[in-house]
Amino acid sequence: MAIVDTGDIRLHVQRLRPRGAGTPVATVVLVHGLLTDSLASYYFTVAPRFAAAGLDVVMYDLRGHGRSERPPSGYSLDHNIDDLEALLDRLDITGPVHLVGNSYGGTIAFGWAARHPGRTASLTLIESEPATATWAAKLGGILRRVVTELAHNEPDAIAWITAHRSHNTARLAKGAARLARETTLGGDIPASRVLTEDEIRAVRCPVLGVYGGDSDLVELVSLKQTLLADFRSVVLPGHEHSVLVEAPGPVGTHILGLIRDASGIRPVGAEAR
Repeated sequence: MAIVDTGDIRLHVQRLRPRGAGTPVATVVLVHGLLTDSLASYYFTVAPRFAAAGLDVVMYDLRGHGRSERPPSGYSLDHNIDDLEALLDRLDITGPVHLVGNSYGGTIAFGWAARHPGRTASLTLIESEPATATWAAKLGGILRRVVTELAHNEPDAIAWITAHRSHNTARLAKGAARLARETTLGGDIPASRVLTEDEIRAVRCPVLGVYGGDSDLVELVSLKQTLLADFRSVVLPGHEHSVLVEAPGPVGTHILGLIRDASGIRPVGAEAR
């Protein structure tokens, strides 16, 4: 475990490197989603496989999440993009990176790619989308429900989750309730500056969208094909928003394929299933 002080916030970072003394073939940065998520969703799914394929794997807990610092305010999308920018600078990662973002993490990764097209080798959006006015309205509704139904009615909500889901899900929900209750996250994110259509079009690196077949985000595939110069998509039937943790094998295979194609390299074991 490492704590990196960016100068603005202390972030919990995990880094997996290829075994042995070999030089990594590329760097992949993994960005997780909101509230109940953390870098663990990568650590226990695709990250070890990426390192075994010869990649330098960087993953971190977003501000307020996991073991990173939890300030009372400062949770806009731009704050999160600033954190990613500062973290890569602190780690002295200056070359083009392959970004992978799950859910809200993909929105952060896309925003960073729009800022730094020359430093982005490829971009994978797992059940994710760029920041648009539609995105902000939808996420605002979700966060209002979290604050109303979970943070302000925590005992009953946690009891229901424990009875109908699992103790681990209830534990994660408690953390989400605390984050929503004790910080300005619920208001900051929906109020974030969104991207213009020109800013979205400016992302010209290869982009992969990975979706569960039963997810409503599948409906955005045609829009992304229109706006992005190099966009490909994968739909995994029988899955919804949690496709990363439910189907890490296929998800990892498709991401390694994108990295191989975008870099002109062949990560070790990239074809393994």
